[in-house]
Parts: sequence; structure tokens; C-alpha cells
Amino acid sequence: MKNTILLFIFVIFISSILFADYAITRGPDVGEIYYIGETVTTEGIYHSTDFGENAICVDSINMVARICADRTTGSIYKIDHSTNMFYSDNYGQYGSWVFRTSEGSYRLASGRIEGEIFKGPGMSSNDYGYTFTQHSLNGCFCSFKAVEIDNQDSIGYILGNIYGVLDSLWLLISYDDYENLEIQHVFNDYIGTNRLTRGHENGELYLYRKHNFYGKKLLYSNDYGETWGLKNTFNCPNLPIKSIVGGRQLGEVYMLVEYVQLMHTIQHTYIYHSLDYGETFTVYNPFSFGPEPYFANFEAEPSTGTAPLTVQFTDMSSGINNQIWEWDFDGDGEIDSYEQNPEFTYQETGTYTVSLTIFWAGQSEMTAWQEIIVTNGSGIDNDELEIINYELNNYPNPFNTITTITFNLSTEYIENTEIEIYNIKGHLVDNIAISNQQSAVKWNAEDFKSGIYFYKLNLQTTPIKKMLLLK
Repeated sequence: MKNTILLFIFVIFISSILFADYAITRGPDVGEIYYIGETVTTEGIYHSTDFGENAICVDSINMVARICADRTTGSIYKIDHSTNMFYSDNYGQYGSWVFRTSEGSYRLASGRIEGEIFKGPGMSSNDYGYTFTQHSLNGCFCSFKAVEIDNQDSIGYILGNIYGVLDSLWLLISYDDYENLEIQHVFNDYIGTNRLTRGHENGELYLYRKHNFYGKKLLYSNDYGETWGLKNTFNCPNLPIKSIVGGRQLGEVYMLVEYVQLMHTIQHTYIYHSLDYGETFTVYNPFSFGPEPYFANFEAEPSTGTAPLTVQFTDMSSGINNQIWEWDFDGDGEIDSYEQNPEFTYQETGTYTVSLTIFWAGQSEMTAWQEIIVTNGSGIDNDELEIINYELNNYPNPFNTITTITFNLSTEYIENTEIEIYNIKGHLVDNIAISNQQSAVKWNAEDFKSGIYFYKLNLQTTPIKKMLLLK
């Protein structure tokens, strides 16, 4: 089964997953992946050569903690829950596994050449795991949360935190295969689950960040992790993204999504495949058991705008059997509507968390939510004024500290014209004067917190544009 999912997915699933961050790996050929997934009776290792549209269970072995494909055709490693490492040269087929070591690592990373494997950042092998070389890890001061190597020779990464320090996550980079490390980027927060994977090109990294309350984000870097941009947001607490991995093509990334419901009477595996850096996905369903899953989901149109803002909510949920919808439009915990597809008007500016709760199997409930952003528009009435584009834009977006805002103004508008910047609540927080002959200005957000900001020209006919600051 094949579907297409666009930017921002607002669904919620129930899942029971162990070692979820290490369940998918790319093979040496384009379109080739392996993943750990459910079978009708147990858990198995699957192999696909068509991007996950179809997959064959090559070995039904329970409690596999980690798999990692080699650059050699048909070669794959696995780690069990006792950290024993095994190797197969026959696509992981049952009976082909050979024991390598009892001191494996859940941070296994595939190499750049045939036979190369990293047992975490501390050790690597060039002979398919027969022998390992120790690395010094000079300059490493944090515990490992994710480990990955780059496509470029000798470059490796460690993502880690310091116990008790809850406001920082460090990305370290090594240029000599983990002999020495230095700080490449600091994230000003700590989220429990972080999955790092390399892309197709040198210096490309994807970072999947999961928080049970703040949702899940997919970040992307093309400069060896020095700067990051947001590619997708999954605004629900239990979307069962088990693992992600970069592909063998430009912009390619995979996500493994799996959920199990009603005591394993419902089991579905989905492969999300993207060729635009995770902004949109083609979705394949290579394994299904039982009826369609239960989940809450809705769309809001529009999700941003000026007050008064009328929003049409459309229920997109699945598996409802008692037709009960409970909507909370402003996040105050009170039920505002029981309609399936209600409409609501926001009279005041602000950011509102909308939630939809559905009931399934007659006893359980699921909730999905989305933010609605209402601004004041600085007095502009879009119904009365013709909006002129002015080619207003900014890059990069998302950005870290500094972004360039571009525009195209005729000479008559240059004098006394400014770029006005608003926070998510619609309050003016900064302005930048435009001088003669300018077509771009820089905004330095060093003193501002991460989040969504809006900008416009101080002209009555300007559009309002959105940008995202990620520090």
C-alpha cells in the first residue's frame, strides 16, 4: 500500500518498542534496506530492495537489538540484547549468522568501505568484525546518545550529554576516526531520544529528536553538523517512529514506523521514504496483520493568520467505533465541541494548542494536537488591502542566530521603510532600518530565544512572512 504524507503529520499511535532507535539500516544498493519488524508470531529481520514497498522476512528471531548493513553485498551485522555480535554474508538469512564477539555495542555504525564496522566510537574493524582497533576518544567529555560516521574518510560524530545537565546536548566531530574530538554544535536543550544518521553526500546529517510532550522533529545539516535546519515536525507524543536512516540518493531518508495494538491483534509496519530531505514522504506498508490501526488525526485550515481568525477543523482519525469527538480549541482542558468537523473563530492574538480526543475499542482514548498561531497583523486588514509581494523572503530558514531578509522595493518606498519582526504572540520585538540601494538586511537574533517569528515591511500592503530560529 502506498500513500503520500506532506509536511507536518498530526497522528498518534500506540506502540510497544524496545531499542527502537536502531531498527533500520540501508544496504549497499539504491532502494535496499533491512529493518527489524513484527511478524505474526514474533519479531524478525526484513530485507527490501524496492525502498520498503515490499519486504521479505529473512529470519524470525526475537529480541534483536540492533542491525547494521555492510557495504558488501549481502553482508549484515546484528546485536542481541546481551550485546553479542553476529555476522551474515547471506542477507541475514536464517542459519547464515556467525558469532563474532560477546562485546558488541548498541551504537553500531556501518563503515564507508567493505568490511568496515564501528563498534561505537571506541573501536572499529576493517575485517568484518574479526579484530578491532581501539580509538583514543581524546576530547570526549559526554556520554554517548548517538554515534555516526561521515561518508568522507576519517570523519565521525558523537552526540552526547552530561548527566544532570538538562539544557545542553553536544555534537562532537572527529577528523581522525575518533582519536581526537572537538565541539561542532551545541543544542540548547536536552531531549531523551536522539537518532543521528548520515545522508548521501559528504557532510550531510539527519537528526531525529523525540520528546514525549514537545513532539518529534527531523533536523538536517549539510555542513558536518555545524548548522541545522528543521525539515519536519511530528506533533504528537506517541507516533511510533522506531528509527531513521539516510539513503543512497540525494535527499533520501527513511523512517521506520510500527505500531502494535489490542494485544498484537493489530500489527502494521510502515516505511516512510523521502527524496526531499524529509519534507514529504511516500509511505509503504510492507507488513499488515489485523484491521486498520486506531489513531487520532485532524487538519486545521488555516493554522496561522491574523485575528479574528476562523479555522475549519477536519477529522482525519481512523478506527473510531463509537463516533465520539472531543475538541479543545484553546488548551484549557475544557471540551469546546463534540462535532466531527467543527469551525471556531479566534478573536485574540496568541498561540493556541488544539486537541482532538477520540475513543476506540469502547474503552481507550487517543489524542492528537496542533498549534494555531493568531497574530495582530499590525492593523492590516487583508480583505480591504491588496497585498503586494515585494519578493519578501529570508535565508536560511530555519536559521541559527543570523538570517538574511531580502526584498525588492522601488525608490519611492526606501525612505523610512523598516523590517518589523514580531514574536509568536504578535508583539513587535525588533525592527531594522532599510537604507537607500539596499535589497537585503541581516537580522541577528543572538538575544532572542528559539522559536517562530514573523516579519514584514512597515508598509500597509506587505505580506507577513514566517521564520524559525533554532539555536
